[in-house]
Amino acid sequence: MRFSRDTWLGRYQILSPLGAGGMGEVYRARDPKINRDVAIKVLPAAFSTDSERLRRFEQEAQAAGAINHPNIVSIYDVDTHEGSPYVVSELLEGTTLREELNGNGLPVRKSVDYALQIASGLAAAHAKGIVHRDLKPENLFVARDGRLKILDFGLAKLIEQRDGNEAHSDVLTRKFDTDAGVILGTVGYMSPEQVRAERVDHRTDIFALGTIFYEMLAGKRAFDGASTIETLNAILKEDPPELSLSNSQINPALERVVMHCLEKSPDQRFQSARDVEFALQSLSGATSGRTVTATSLFERPTNKRAWLPWIIAAVLLLGLLATLPLAIAYLRRSPVQTQTAARFFIYPAEKTSFGGPFAVSPDGLRVVLRATSEGRTLLWVREIDSLTAKPLEGTDDAIYPFWSPDSRFIGFFAAGKLKKIEFTGGPVQTLCDAPDGRGGTWNRDGVILFTPSPLSVVCRVPAAGGSPVPVTKLDATTKEQGHHFPYFLPDGRHFLYAGRAGLNENSWLVIGSLDSTETKRLQNFTSNAVYVAPGYLVTMRQLTLVAQSFDPDKLELGGEPFPIVEGVDIIPGLAFGSFSLSQTGVLVYRSGSGGNVDLAWFDRAGKRLGTLGPPAAYNNPTLSPDEKRLAVSMIDPQGRLSSDIWLIDLASGSRTRLTFDPGAESSPTWKPDGSVLAFHSSRDGPLNLYQKATNGAGNEDPLFKSANSKNPTDWSADGKFILYTEQDPQTGSDLWVLPLSGEQKPFPFLHTNAVEVQGQFSPNGKWIAYSSNESGTFQVYVRGFPSGGQWQISSNGGGDPKWRRDGKELFYISPDRKLMAVDLKGDGPTIEAGVPKTLFQMPVRGLPGPRNYYDVSHDGQRFLVAATPEDAASRPMTVVLNWQSGLKR
Repeated sequence: MRFSRDTWLGRYQILSPLGAGGMGEVYRARDPKINRDVAIKVLPAAFSTDSERLRRFEQEAQAAGAINHPNIVSIYDVDTHEGSPYVVSELLEGTTLREELNGNGLPVRKSVDYALQIASGLAAAHAKGIVHRDLKPENLFVARDGRLKILDFGLAKLIEQRDGNEAHSDVLTRKFDTDAGVILGTVGYMSPEQVRAERVDHRTDIFALGTIFYEMLAGKRAFDGASTIETLNAILKEDPPELSLSNSQINPALERVVMHCLEKSPDQRFQSARDVEFALQSLSGATSGRTVTATSLFERPTNKRAWLPWIIAAVLLLGLLATLPLAIAYLRRSPVQTQTAARFFIYPAEKTSFGGPFAVSPDGLRVVLRATSEGRTLLWVREIDSLTAKPLEGTDDAIYPFWSPDSRFIGFFAAGKLKKIEFTGGPVQTLCDAPDGRGGTWNRDGVILFTPSPLSVVCRVPAAGGSPVPVTKLDATTKEQGHHFPYFLPDGRHFLYAGRAGLNENSWLVIGSLDSTETKRLQNFTSNAVYVAPGYLVTMRQLTLVAQSFDPDKLELGGEPFPIVEGVDIIPGLAFGSFSLSQTGVLVYRSGSGGNVDLAWFDRAGKRLGTLGPPAAYNNPTLSPDEKRLAVSMIDPQGRLSSDIWLIDLASGSRTRLTFDPGAESSPTWKPDGSVLAFHSSRDGPLNLYQKATNGAGNEDPLFKSANSKNPTDWSADGKFILYTEQDPQTGSDLWVLPLSGEQKPFPFLHTNAVEVQGQFSPNGKWIAYSSNESGTFQVYVRGFPSGGQWQISSNGGGDPKWRRDGKELFYISPDRKLMAVDLKGDGPTIEAGVPKTLFQMPVRGLPGPRNYYDVSHDGQRFLVAATPEDAASRPMTVVLNWQSGLKR
């Protein structure tokens, strides 16, 4: 089926054809909803005749679309048009690897760089349980900036043999399924187990990677018989010719990597794509994309001195991890290192997971990171040239770490305070109050700038401790809500900060000064920003880390921003990127999904029962009173500040957008009859309370406005009251009640110097459960409403309380992210709480303080959780040495 210009496929407008083949036709199209061009591959209608096959294809394509990785093409949508399935993906500019090969080989360095990128992309897919099955040069795309993308994940599931008729891509393709007895794969790139029609796994992709790597180096295919049968026999029984016969300059160690990928038995190959990536990194110290190799380890040694790095690499390849510090030290002291870049990974230790912001020291010698192990989240320090990290006792639930300029001390926020500690450990010193910090920075004069809470301005305090003093002022003209993520510029007097407002266009990256109240806007705020010598401002645009020329004397940007690395994780809503740079050329970043989570059902034992809809940047999941719908706020996954309320049908999984204001709408709260949702909105500047009918009719009407920001947390079962938190400049977060009858004048439920959040009415309306740090750490309490006694429910900290429908059980999340349950008795003036018991470990982000992660079914048997991706805990940090040498402007 051919489509002409201006044909519409769903919401996509066809612009022009891009190509065609046996697997369908590809078009350039426009997505007017988000104003971008996309690529659409329309597959033959014959592929949709089997509904089960199409269902499996859609499921896998959607899963592939959930992978956010710089070496995998981004999939935006999967649908059908008049019986023809189609896939919507990002639009790429460049050529396929087949076109780049053009019957010849590639330079060794480029071949290794491409192999690294393929391995990195496969590792991300395999971590999600997705196997490509048909990897070949036609499915590898080289963008104009040198970035390689893997295409067509999931399409192999769709290819079937019907009545002797085979589906073909550009070269012969045969049927394959995960079950034994069925074949699929492109001849010349199939694994032996595919040829034998055996069950396959991710190691099949490793074999295909080996064949492609061989072809890039040798300029010919590894298995290329005169006929299909001869090629298949060669795959089963023969080894390809030695690479040295085609290219005498190829290092024997590199050849061993290729041949290890091509082992006939899957058990004898590399056991993961991550292993392939590590082996190549061990040989080269190379980083994919925009950097080059640190030494000439790919070339055959020609003198005695040249054997030294090759020997180091060979030892690393054999798995002697203890030599890694020596290899890194070699790279760091080598004169070549000042001209080239090198990359390696920091993986979490066994039973340990990374989470939250991290920071590399100014001298580039160590990284401080947040890691959770055995239920405790601490700061850990990892020397760049070490294999292990050391935990810093006393830093429980620390967040937003930052370094002193001499790289000796680490500042951080924990337990409502700004604190510091030496990187070697020792006593923790409290500097001042900071209820919910949003970043800090430290100059050589012993001044620390920090943001004590989300709705605060930037304050200064001596590094020895003292009383904070504001140094910025909110801009009323843009309705600023807070100043986040301060960062000192080289003179130690000027600093960057994020001026956060309710609308994206009113949020700015601003320059302030310790010596003046004058400020200067640089650009619209997209993420935290840092300055690095000799003159770059580094920040994020969507999920890409970018650099732009910056004059620290004139305080002016110059030229256009240019990309450093794609696919960097970001905390949505906060717009804090997972990257850090030293002034010595060290870049540390963490790839990720841009804050995407799964809406997953769990039972009381923690068994995952299923997932609701595709992953997205969901927050505040709230079940409707009849448990037929879910209200969520969905944050822009590209790191912007806006969000909207969406409704999800639990039976079909279909999503409906309810709010459309460009500001931030969040914290949906159901009216007891399910007809209306209350929520907060930033459209007025401060967060005010609004409501809208859940059938979508009518306007988004204000419920209550005031100068302080507010957040609805619950609606009483009788429909008479809305419970909300209010951010008071003097007392912090307090709990207030809005009556919905009479004068509708709010009154305080708890108005103290402590932080009170997450109020929840009991089903009978006599009690309110909430979280408070009145004891110094967040605990869950129950207090009578509108007045009465108070009882502490949690024993070792907790937040996010939820009632069972009958009021006889209360759930909450402990500081180590376990879901807890407490039996409750009493229907009079007192309440009796049982001993908290653990249900299961919650798969949620390890950010400190109470967060709205889940909701519970009325019977208390199922829990809908905004769960982090299952591979998130194993994602490494990437360290790039001398990153600037790889920049292409």
